[in-house]
Amino acid sequence: MSLITRLAARLPAQVRSAAYDIEKERRLSLSDGPGWSRLFGRTSAAGKPVTLDKAMQLSAVWACVRQTAMAISALPLAVYRKEGDGSRSSVDDRLAEVLSVSPNLDQTALEHWEGQVAWLMVNGNCYSERTDIGGRLSSLQPLPANMTRPIRNSDGELFYQILDRGKSEVLPRDKVFHVKGFGFGGDMGLSAINFGVQTMGTALAADESAGKLFSNGMQISGVLKAGQTLTAEQRQQMRTMLEAYRSSDNAWKVMVLEAGMSFEALTLNPEDAQMLETRRFQVEDICRWFGVPPIVIGHAGEGQTMWGSGVEQILIAWMELGLNPVLRRIEKRIQKDLMPRGERLSRYAEFNREGILQMDSKAKSEFLTKLVSNGIMSRNEAREKLNLSRRDGGDELTAQTAMAPLSDLGQKENQA
Repeated sequence: MSLITRLAARLPAQVRSAAYDIEKERRLSLSDGPGWSRLFGRTSAAGKPVTLDKAMQLSAVWACVRQTAMAISALPLAVYRKEGDGSRSSVDDRLAEVLSVSPNLDQTALEHWEGQVAWLMVNGNCYSERTDIGGRLSSLQPLPANMTRPIRNSDGELFYQILDRGKSEVLPRDKVFHVKGFGFGGDMGLSAINFGVQTMGTALAADESAGKLFSNGMQISGVLKAGQTLTAEQRQQMRTMLEAYRSSDNAWKVMVLEAGMSFEALTLNPEDAQMLETRRFQVEDICRWFGVPPIVIGHAGEGQTMWGSGVEQILIAWMELGLNPVLRRIEKRIQKDLMPRGERLSRYAEFNREGILQMDSKAKSEFLTKLVSNGIMSRNEAREKLNLSRRDGGDELTAQTAMAPLSDLGQKENQA
């Protein structure tokens, strides 16, 4: 961190703002290794550089990130207040509006959280620049996670460095909303792409090899043999002739051979080369890095179907072990950083997990019937789950009395 930033931390807010403007003009230097690595990625043992853009070209990476981001962003998010009797009530204030309706001038809440979760999946961190008015949150503007990183000065004070078009801007911690993914408790979460560089580099190399294999219609299916040494002119004529058989559009054409030339077929079996098996394993290996079951991205293991109760249990496990930890991270960071200090114990934000636990009509009917008949949920609450309007007299909790004592039978009719 530069001298300007260290001094700015000890200055009043008005002077500090001017110091940050000066610091913003500092450009990315050649000695800034982490900054350049974020731009150009890392090279795998397969010889392929792995960057965010390269990794997202892999269908498995794209699907893991997309499915997780879309599933979480589609869940309703609300702010609640704990009441003295143990119940809770929803809060409709500016913070709730920012989190669940309009986080900034350009985005809806769904678009904002979809982007934030996508960054969290690929980078292990997501950042937003926050604007406060009167000590209350006013907006959240997303920051590119691959261009943002936390840094500390010699006193241990936390700042955030943002690379913007070759320039470096430093923001204080109270201007940045930072959600960290899985890690070892430091200032940053761990990136699946950075640590999975070998897996994704191998997958990129395999995809490129497969593409080159099929770019030639002959697919290295054989060799031409001549009984004599060809001149340079004859070699050029042969190359020109072979051009007419390149690409898949010209596959299976009949080739006419002259001057004693013969064609010897070669076999290149994908199973023998393990190309198909390698690519199947890569999908499952990439899913491990992102904590997404292969079935979620449309990849069924050998012998596994895409339907049935087993798949349903896999999806429930994904919600519990994959999505729920991410949701809790976001909720706890909102409570810690966006709630006023004096209200953190009584207010909290929560995603509605029921939005992803959709059931068939029969299972849903049995589920709601059990809750209503056991006095856990009122009839009106059950109707709300079905998007039906409330009815008079439906707020009272009821329960089945099939096992009531014999002395109680008929008491209700007698009282009437």
